Amino acid sequence: MTERHPGYDRYPPANTPASTGLPARNARNTREMSTRNPPEVPDAVSHHMAAGAAPRSVTGPTHPDEPSGDPEYPAGPPDPDAPTAAWPTDPGQPRKLTVTRLVVMRSRELTERGIATFQRAAKADGADESGLTALVYATMANNALDAALAVALANTLFFAAASGESKAKVALYLLITIAPFAVIAPLIGPMLDRLQRGRRLALAGSFAVRAGIAVVLIFNIGTWGLYPLALCMMVLSKSFSVLKSAVTPRVLPPGIDLVRTNARLTMFGLVGGTLGMGAVAAACAKLGGSAAALILAAAVAVTGTYLSLHIPSWVEVTAGEVPATLSYHGEEPRTEVLSDRQADTVPGRRRQPLGRSVVSGLWGNSTIRLFTGFLTFYVAFVAKSSHHSALELTVMLGTFGAAAAVGNFAGNATGARLKLGRPALIVVLCAFACTVTAVLAAVTNDLPGAALATLVGSGSSALAKVSLDAAIQDDLPPESIASGFGRSETVLQLSWVIGGAFGLLLPTTYWEGFAVVSVLLAVGLLQTVVSYRGHSLLPGLGGNRPQHAQQEVPGARP
Repeated sequence: MTERHPGYDRYPPANTPASTGLPARNARNTREMSTRNPPEVPDAVSHHMAAGAAPRSVTGPTHPDEPSGDPEYPAGPPDPDAPTAAWPTDPGQPRKLTVTRLVVMRSRELTERGIATFQRAAKADGADESGLTALVYATMANNALDAALAVALANTLFFAAASGESKAKVALYLLITIAPFAVIAPLIGPMLDRLQRGRRLALAGSFAVRAGIAVVLIFNIGTWGLYPLALCMMVLSKSFSVLKSAVTPRVLPPGIDLVRTNARLTMFGLVGGTLGMGAVAAACAKLGGSAAALILAAAVAVTGTYLSLHIPSWVEVTAGEVPATLSYHGEEPRTEVLSDRQADTVPGRRRQPLGRSVVSGLWGNSTIRLFTGFLTFYVAFVAKSSHHSALELTVMLGTFGAAAAVGNFAGNATGARLKLGRPALIVVLCAFACTVTAVLAAVTNDLPGAALATLVGSGSSALAKVSLDAAIQDDLPPESIASGFGRSETVLQLSWVIGGAFGLLLPTTYWEGFAVVSVLLAVGLLQTVVSYRGHSLLPGLGGNRPQHAQQEVPGARP
């Protein structure tokens, strides 16, 4: 039986428009379906239909001698000597149809259809009633804000110092932007476990604070104050991702599982947020510079605040949750391992260790995230440091961007259609693919090799994340799934930041950078394989635990 989220009982009654998901018929569609074609069709309408547009009804007086009462329509039958284009085809259309007006009308019609299609996709499978649609919109806003910020900072001191020749500047950049987040990230998961109320406010607050920071950034472009402000934006963005992972199980529709739900969130965030707003922000930066892109980012942040507050209230329900832990203490003499019958009788000191498949999946995903974090910064700084023309630089960055987008889309599409019977094995294969392509990029030492590594890394990251989601859903009990997603997302974000640090520090020569990261990936792949086989290179943090661990109470025994 499908697990129902806490707000399931608040669904609308069956067979209502909200539950059936069918779009309501508007007045215009009803009129077009019910009105019969007139005996005489004006030439303008014939040309309009010949161009491929839908036929439109000619609305006029109901009787030839009956006045219409509307100055747009002549009284009585149409004058045969009058121009046919003067006879209107629709009350909302002008008397004279020109090519420009037809193009505008057609564009408006296609836009309305596109918006309707997008809304149907966002509300499909009961997502509107469960609250998933509201979370989808908030996720799109977060991705859009990240894209607008990246565009705004692309040509500022943020990248200039990191790609310069001065090692002192690179070290300072790393100290201010990367190192503090490495300290903050491990604290986010436990903090969220203690956040029993106010998760919607926390999501909205992450947007509201970023809106204020974006305004301050407008007046600090080109100064060293940019670095701590950029750090705050990064931390708040990663905090939103962790909060989103913890909230997602609370808005799960009864018809789909967590794997498909997370894939939907990723796809909407990528297409509607990153790609869509990235293009808009690039246009704004082209016209008004970084300040214009930051103004857009502030507007997106305000919108995200509004959208986050519209997430349903039942995401606040945390009664009975048991925090998930990365470590395993079941073999220690002072740890009490609980049976299923004991779990309901022991108070709040209970902990739920992650099982072997989840831990091996986390190691593999962390290895891949380190690779994608490295690629995100490294390819940008290699392009920045190369002495190419503006057109060549645009082609290089466009190649990497297209490879990342195609890989992400392919990975999520594959994960949505693949039967994830052994998700941990899929993660191992994805980590292996990333390691091989990194070695290949080091050997080729050119742009195509780096682009291939970006393509494979992005696709592997998406597919491995879908597999990890499936492992968490299968391994953890319902009361620990939200905490498990929050903890796993924290680990993945920290791995991405560490990879970005290597992308900043390594030399901007393809073979040198990819050679170093290949060694790191090989170590991560080894730990992933060892954990998958039930062992570990690090005590307590590997696969030397049961496939499905029981809840435990550390220190309960004397």
